[in-house]
Parts: sequence; structure tokens; C-alpha cells
Amino acid sequence: MFRLLCALVLSLPLLAHAKPAEHLWYSVLLDGRKIGTFESSRTVKADVVTTRQLLDIEFDRAGTGISMSSHETSEETLAGEPLRFSSTTRLSGSETRIDGELKGDTLHLRVDNAAGSQERQMPWPEGALLAEGLRLASLRMPLQAGTTHRDLSFQPSNLSAVEVTSTVGKRETVSLPSGRKSLHKVEQVFDFSGTPVRNTAWVDAERDVYKLTMPAIGVELTLLECSQSCATAPNQTSDVFRHTLMQAPRALKREETGSSLRYTIAAKGKGAPLEFPQTSEQNVERDGDSLIIEVYRQARSGIGEAPGESDYAANDWLQSDAPEIVAMARGATFGLEDDAARMQALETFVRGFITNKSLSVGYASALQIVRKPEGDCTEHAVLLATLGRALGIATRVVDGLAYADHFAGRRNVFVPHAWMQAWVDGRWQSYDAALAGFDAGHIAFSSGDGDPWRFYNGLDLLGRTQLLKIESTGNATLQ
Repeated sequence: MFRLLCALVLSLPLLAHAKPAEHLWYSVLLDGRKIGTFESSRTVKADVVTTRQLLDIEFDRAGTGISMSSHETSEETLAGEPLRFSSTTRLSGSETRIDGELKGDTLHLRVDNAAGSQERQMPWPEGALLAEGLRLASLRMPLQAGTTHRDLSFQPSNLSAVEVTSTVGKRETVSLPSGRKSLHKVEQVFDFSGTPVRNTAWVDAERDVYKLTMPAIGVELTLLECSQSCATAPNQTSDVFRHTLMQAPRALKREETGSSLRYTIAAKGKGAPLEFPQTSEQNVERDGDSLIIEVYRQARSGIGEAPGESDYAANDWLQSDAPEIVAMARGATFGLEDDAARMQALETFVRGFITNKSLSVGYASALQIVRKPEGDCTEHAVLLATLGRALGIATRVVDGLAYADHFAGRRNVFVPHAWMQAWVDGRWQSYDAALAGFDAGHIAFSSGDGDPWRFYNGLDLLGRTQLLKIESTGNATLQ
């Protein structure tokens, strides 16, 4: 989930106007503490505009250091027409590189990561723009309060096009490392998979960004334009779990989590209303400003949509068609024909297979996990979902919170967590190989195909929730 911080920070070039052969440097702050550096540059040569964006950040997860970087390069015509791009993302030693070239209306791709290389094609989203096209669009927008315009921003790091709505506000005086400056305020809304992600930028008449803020994991992520020496100064320690844990008002007993629980949850501070999904194990009702969420250990029938083709298919993260994945799935379920029994066997297998339980792995694909069995809850969920698909069972990866009686020096907290769901006996049923199985101590934020860039709703909810009350309802199974 923390990998999404890269995608959010890379929204900056939508307004940044880097002058030819110059660099713009920014200090990256999380809740006021410096965690990294952002650099943007633009050059023109032989009628080709090349834009480079480099992000490097560091933070802690319960005392374990995590480093993350995202380096993107795009080439476009002087008119902002896309030609080609490359994106390299590094997360705790894991690297993924994507190279794309546009030929007509078709995007030709090459993806390289620890699992190998592959080439494929996809249609270019009509009207989608890269960095230079977005820069030119911003220059056409009058800096008059109330002016609004929309663009379609292509994200090389996750190969998706995101609609961005920009609205100009009033001029404001902003404090910067170099002093105070009068700037135009611009509010932006990014529509990531139906989840709005908002940021605020302060720009001058040239559209150079001097400050940018956005909500992230319940606090504020800030970029401040400054000198190179300022931007590259040493980082400060920042533990992201400190912001994302949700405190429980009391301890939960095992018999309670083994049955069903009703949670009353409210939002911290101001912001958009909380939105939690309805699942076969989670019922959500609104009660004024709060949500009443009832979680059942056993899945209910008739809740949610039946699986689609993508829930069975292999992808860049769930390589369920790889021979070694198929062999592993078949070996772990040898002699079992029933999907429920096979999923239970796979859950037990994954729990024992990942021997190094570590927070140092940012997010690995299934093949990476098979070749190096280490990681935390996300690696358990990704591998289990992949093994299920290898047997023809539809699966999804879920992110949310899970109860822990102690974690990182805290007692009775809900911790950011990932697990998976499988379509078994005509319903979506959850399995958790990282813990002792799924129970009512799990609260789901969203589900997806295993691609870490898709969990935007979870990123929005992290750190914004407060648990007001827990009630034990005692319903072990609702059919």
C-alpha cells in the first residue's frame, strides 16, 4: 500500500514548468519530517521534448527501513504528442522497469522485473497525455479564480490513464525555504479507479510549482521547491505505522473474532466521508457521521458480483500460468478435488512456505516470492491468490486492517494488512496465510487483482479512521 506514495508524488509534473536545461528540486516531507527528494527536468533536442522525474524517499515500518524510488522519462513532440516513455520503480531491492513506445494507436511495452521479461501491446487511451502534453495544457488554463479544466494523465508506472480535474483558486502568500512568495492556488482531483485523490499546488504565472500538498496515510505529504542542497539534505526518520494504526477501545477475545463483530467507525478530522465496501463477510451501514460495520468470520451467499475473466487470469503480479507456480499449486493440493479443501490446503502451504517473515520487502510478485520466500502479509496474500488461480479458482487480493493484541509496542490495535478472497461454493471467501486464518478481526478497505497501484481506497482510508465501539454479535455463520 505504501508504494502508492510514488504514484501520488508523480502528479507534480502536471503543473511543473521546468525551463529547458534546468532542474527543479523539491524536498519531500511527511507530517513535517523530510523523507526524500524529488527532481524534475525538461530538455528539448531535435524537436523532441524529454521530461525526467526522479523521486527517492525513505521511511520506517515498525523500525524496519524502507527505501523507494520512481524514475520516469517521457519523450514527446513539441506539440505534446506522446512518443515513448520509461519507468523504473525500486522498492526495498525489488526493481520493475517498463518501457513503452507509441506506434499509431498502439502502445508497445516491455516489462522487466525479477520474474523475467515480457513484451505485449495495449491500446493507447484516447486523449491521454504525458508530461509535456500536460504542461502545455496547464499553460492554456487561465489563472483566474474559479477556472476549471480536465485532462487525462497517463501514468507510466501503472499503465493507466487517470482523469485529473484542476480548479484555480485565489492568490496566496506562501512560506518557502527561500522566503515568502505570492502564488496561485490550484486544487486538483485525480480519479484513481473511482477513488478521488486530492492535492493542492501553488504555482506562479509560468506554472512552476513551488509547493504541493496531498493527504497520505492520515497525514500530509508536502513538496517544497528549494535548492539542490536543501532537497538532497539528509532525511529524517518517519515511522508510517505510527500514523496508520487504529486503536481498539478494548481487547478482543479469540471467541469474539471467531464469530462476528460490529464496529462503529468515524473519520478523524475533516475530509471526504468514509467509504467501506460491502463484501460477503462485511456489511456496512451509515449512521449519521459514523459507519456501522459488521464482520462475519464465515462468508454469506448472494453478496457481491460473481467473478469475471480477470479474476481467473494471470497478470504481472499474479503469474499463475508460470510452470513453477502451477507445479507448486498442484503439489500442495495433490489428491484434493473440492475447491474449499484445496484453498485450505494452499493457505496452510503458503503459511509454511514463506519462512522469513519480514517487513523489509515492499511488494513482491508471486514468482519473486517463489524464488525468495520472504515478506509480510502482502507476499502471503499475493502468493496464495496466485496459487488459487493456477488451479482455476477465481481470486482477489484484499487490503484493510487486522486486529493484533500487540504490535510495534502498542496494545490492542488494528494494523494495515492484506489477505485474499477465493470464489468457493458460490461466494467470495477470505483466507489469510499470514495470520491464523481469516476471522472477524479483519476490516476490508478494497480488493483488486494484486497490482499494488490499485489500492487507492485503502490509501485514502489509512490513518483517517477512529474506532469508537466494538460489539460482539455472536453470529458465527449467516447463510
